Amino acid sequence: MLFYKFFAAFGLSFCLLTSGSWAAPDLTIERITSSPALSGSAPRMVKFSPDGARVTFLRPSAADYKILDLWEYNLTDRTEKLLVAAARITGGVEKLSQEERARRERMRITSKGIVSYSWSKDGRKLLFPLGGDLYQYDIQDGKAKRLTQSEAYETDSRFSPMGHYVSYILDHNLHIVDVRTGESRQMTRSTSPTIKNGSAEFIAMEELDRDTGYWWSENEEYIAFVQYDEAPVDIGQRYEIGRDDFKVLEERYPRAGTRNVTVKLGIMTVKTGQVKWVDLGLNEDIYLARVKWVPDNSGIFFQILSRDQKKLDVFFADAETAKTRPILTETSKYWVNLHHNLKFLKKGREFLWASERSGFNHLYHYKSDGTLIGQVTAGKWVVAKIQQVDEESGDVYFSANMDTPLEQHLYRVNLLKAKTETPVRLSQGGGWHYFVFPKEGTDYIDYYSDPVTPPQVSIRNKSGDLLSWIDQNKLIKGHPYFPYRKAHITPEFGHFKGPGGDELYYRMYKPAHMVKGRKYPVIFALYGGPGVQLVKRSWDKPFHQILAQSGYIVFTLDNRGSKNRGTAFEGALYRQFGKVEVADQVAGAKFLKGVDFVDPNRIGVQGHSYGGYMTLMSLFKAPEIFKVGVSSSPVTEWRLYDTAYTERYLGQPDKNKSGYDKSSVFPYVKGLSGKLLLVHGMADDNVIFNNSTMLLDELQKNAVPFDFMAYPGQTHRLGSDKMRKRHFLHLIKRYFDENL
Repeated sequence: MLFYKFFAAFGLSFCLLTSGSWAAPDLTIERITSSPALSGSAPRMVKFSPDGARVTFLRPSAADYKILDLWEYNLTDRTEKLLVAAARITGGVEKLSQEERARRERMRITSKGIVSYSWSKDGRKLLFPLGGDLYQYDIQDGKAKRLTQSEAYETDSRFSPMGHYVSYILDHNLHIVDVRTGESRQMTRSTSPTIKNGSAEFIAMEELDRDTGYWWSENEEYIAFVQYDEAPVDIGQRYEIGRDDFKVLEERYPRAGTRNVTVKLGIMTVKTGQVKWVDLGLNEDIYLARVKWVPDNSGIFFQILSRDQKKLDVFFADAETAKTRPILTETSKYWVNLHHNLKFLKKGREFLWASERSGFNHLYHYKSDGTLIGQVTAGKWVVAKIQQVDEESGDVYFSANMDTPLEQHLYRVNLLKAKTETPVRLSQGGGWHYFVFPKEGTDYIDYYSDPVTPPQVSIRNKSGDLLSWIDQNKLIKGHPYFPYRKAHITPEFGHFKGPGGDELYYRMYKPAHMVKGRKYPVIFALYGGPGVQLVKRSWDKPFHQILAQSGYIVFTLDNRGSKNRGTAFEGALYRQFGKVEVADQVAGAKFLKGVDFVDPNRIGVQGHSYGGYMTLMSLFKAPEIFKVGVSSSPVTEWRLYDTAYTERYLGQPDKNKSGYDKSSVFPYVKGLSGKLLLVHGMADDNVIFNNSTMLLDELQKNAVPFDFMAYPGQTHRLGSDKMRKRHFLHLIKRYFDENL
């Protein structure tokens, strides 16, 4: 998926005010790229321990917000404690293998230190990777013990469900370690350099939201795993230009319209290592999207997505025989959006499933053979995730945007009363919530923020009542953002009817102390692509605030194609990019022209990845509106991008030549009459540098003036370290200051 999370990392607003004789300090780019993090100490990756005695989480180090440490919150005495400081083990230096770097790029992991961990079933030990090796932390003795020590880099490590083994991937093969004896076993072996076992292939991680390639059964008797062969994928060349070196890398990259890997699914008996292969059908040109064990260990549910992504089939495969039977099929005239909303009930005799068949994502209740029992939720709103099911009461807890597209809340509905009962909202506050439930139970972790409240983490009961704060993260003296709180600009939210007849939602930051009669320049901070929602009532990060305090209006609009508005709204961009998205952004500019404090002749635009593409298309196709733009890491030619993402929306190039041609930026480059700054990382393995070199040449051969900045050694995560992030943000602001 295009790297929209990068945009989110740089998208917000905070400002400067004075109060009486005391002058608040300026919020600067230097400060927002320094430690500690301005958003405070809010935990990440929060989990209940299996015994329910504590909650563990990752937290940025006070010395370096890029490094994550492992912490616990004790639920008995309500105290928190640092368990493992990553820098004490690594010395602050962490070298990643090429494979791990690529894996983290796919998983959008921008931090260092302890970036993942898992619990043993008995709640006594924590497993985490660090610096290329695996460590085990013992809750009782408070010590971290190194489990592996080698030049190789173990990835995708975890405890097995019952805690008897530690499993990991090494050199694309599955290994397990017996916790009691320390004995290590290599469970798979590749017969060819192109065959990989237990790993998630590039497309699975980048576009299918599947970041693993193996799954334990709950009783630890079986492991289901993926074996894929990269041989069919074309070998292409990609260059990485660093500070003082130049590499030409040969790699297998599945560009739109070319072949993907071939995939096999095996079920291995752990004791013997014997593998039975699941019949995935005669058509090899498929995506293996999901695999999940049935709670009674009888087999797995697996999901096959067609190459055109209009059909998703769910099958059951027996653990002992690997024989399969169909469960259900989903189809769409646009594309089927994958999800993780499969929840087994009654030890697998029933299950809950999410579907967009009504035009909006809702929950359905099935028997294990695929017989529909009934629809659980309905309406012109979207279910995000099944959070928990209390089987005794029949209550289903789920997150959704039933109240407004701008907020996400927790709701409850009863399976027995679903036809007559309106879901009950449980979460409080008018903002955005994420939830973490234990494996069993209805007390949950609530991760909340809104435009004036930095992330807060609490434990609440099934009625939404507060039980305990894990981190209230209050904006009081001592909080990193406290000196800037009085100057904080609260964004305005609104909506208007767009050219397609839909309500389009926007967020707008206005400069503090606006002068009546003065007209202000506007910067459109956008993404615009599918699968993303930017306009929501949540806490943001500070760059947009710096722009606002400098006198800019910062405007973000979720155009058609954006997430969480239903299939018709999202499907509006099907078969052609850069058409309805630009039309909606233009409508946003026309809406602003009706506001008396907006200067209609000074409208700029800025975005990264798909947002970079949208910046180019806005400048090229609507030059009368958008005068200045900063486009970073843009796709310029969609035939260069990968199969699953591009074909999901545009189809295959040979079947939609016109759509691909019209979606490229090149037919429109002569339309540029304003100022363009093009930015790209010279080691980008997602939106490869060729996207920008092609545009450089096209602009030059047409004598179209523009500006350009390249970042040696930087991947798609421009600004992956503090100083380069600082340079990049100064670059953006300076360009708008000089030209807008």
